[in-house]
Amino acid sequence: MTRFKLHMFPPSKIEQRTLNLEGNPVTFTLKRSSRRRSIGLHIDHRGLTISMPLHAPEELLKNVLQEKSSWVTSRLKNWQIRKSTPPSWQDGKTISFLGEPLILCVVTSLFAALPLHQSAQLIVYATDATNEALIKHNVMQWYQNEAIRLFRSRVAHYAPLLNTSPQMVKLSAARTRWGSCSVRGIIRLNWQLIKMPQLLIDYVVVHELAHLIEMNHSAAFWQLVETACPDYAKRRMELRQWQIELHQ
Repeated sequence: MTRFKLHMFPPSKIEQRTLNLEGNPVTFTLKRSSRRRSIGLHIDHRGLTISMPLHAPEELLKNVLQEKSSWVTSRLKNWQIRKSTPPSWQDGKTISFLGEPLILCVVTSLFAALPLHQSAQLIVYATDATNEALIKHNVMQWYQNEAIRLFRSRVAHYAPLLNTSPQMVKLSAARTRWGSCSVRGIIRLNWQLIKMPQLLIDYVVVHELAHLIEMNHSAAFWQLVETACPDYAKRRMELRQWQIELHQ
């Protein structure tokens, strides 16, 4: 007789909610899960998401929102501005590279050429300086070239420290994950990490390398991460502040 193994998943509940905050209605996604032990607030391209324990009382949710009202209101206001105002890719635009601002300097050129990073500027060569789609394409290509070069270098630096040997490093364009690794030893890192400080890039690199040894988030996994990144908890928290940058 064939036996089937049943996989039991922890119960969860997801719903759309609206509550008044500082006199204004705030719509958010509420995720309840038996795996949660505390309340977490997160804002990304989809808006505000609140995660909380499955059986936590409604009063706790209201209290946390009141305590975080200034933070929520400010972040949602910025989110609305980003959502309603598409980025303009033209001369003078500010972008982020390794946590520092770069000013785009668009130069009309007869020939196609990769952008040139010079001091606090990124010189972008375009056959049509008014073609924002072309300028964006050139910048994205530069970002990804810089990303794969740096990511491979950082993986090569940390792999020996963790006594592991990944098979390959690839770029990812995932919308909700900074990195991933496979059982075949392939590490994928989100190219948009190149926008943030190298300390945070290093944390993600170490995180994924550690998964080649511990394919979970057990205590043993975090101890492994700590050997190469002692302040990983601080970097992990800072990484969350950059989450919205992933969707710009």
